[in-house]
Amino acid sequence: MSNQAIVEFKDVNYSADGLHILKNVTGSFPEGKITTLVGPSGAGKSTLFKLCNALKSPQSGEILIKGKSIDNYDPVELRRNVGIALQSATMIKGTVLENLELPLVLQGKNIEKGFAEELLHDVGLSSEFLNRSAKELSGGQRQKLSIARTLVNYPKILLLDEITSSLDRVSQHDIEELIVKINKKYGTTIIWITHNLKQALEIGHYTWVMMNGEVIETGESSFLHSPKNERVLQFVKGELD
Repeated sequence: MSNQAIVEFKDVNYSADGLHILKNVTGSFPEGKITTLVGPSGAGKSTLFKLCNALKSPQSGEILIKGKSIDNYDPVELRRNVGIALQSATMIKGTVLENLELPLVLQGKNIEKGFAEELLHDVGLSSEFLNRSAKELSGGQRQKLSIARTLVNYPKILLLDEITSSLDRVSQHDIEELIVKINKKYGTTIIWITHNLKQALEIGHYTWVMMNGEVIETGESSFLHSPKNERVLQFVKGELD
């Protein structure tokens, strides 16, 4: 990968409850690009995400964000730079505006209405949604709001964990277009866990394949058409035909 790395893993190991979950993970995510993470359940993808924003810490190895060890970041500063959106798109009780404002409220600030409307517009929701109850939103609308909420702090890196897996095809397509738009408009580095190999191929500039806690193969996403590794070849077989 010729692009400058924004996140680097150097021989990272992580264990919990007697299980070796990540094994000597080494690799980098290029700045300003979309990298997709694929692999079977239990491969360690979500754990890797939690290491990226210091929700978990490795037993050994080093993680660098923009060339600086993750251990040297203030946790609040780190999580402003590294946003995360999850499949569940959890909302607090209240309006769309109150949910959108949450990251700033935690900092003792309020959101300006114009900025809130701009964020909603960016994710394809009209300003009419601001005073609507978040509980009334459809799954796709909640996911858009969840992504808008992560953009409040203008994170340099956005982690997406299976954010379209529970959506219908139309909503899934909307979210895919949204992520491409955010990547282009803000230059945000996107790291996206997905079980959908066609999505990884179509949306990702680069792809990591993880299995059993190891990074098995990486490269431009097109390698999924003809992986060099036999285990990866068997994993993708039939999925992209």
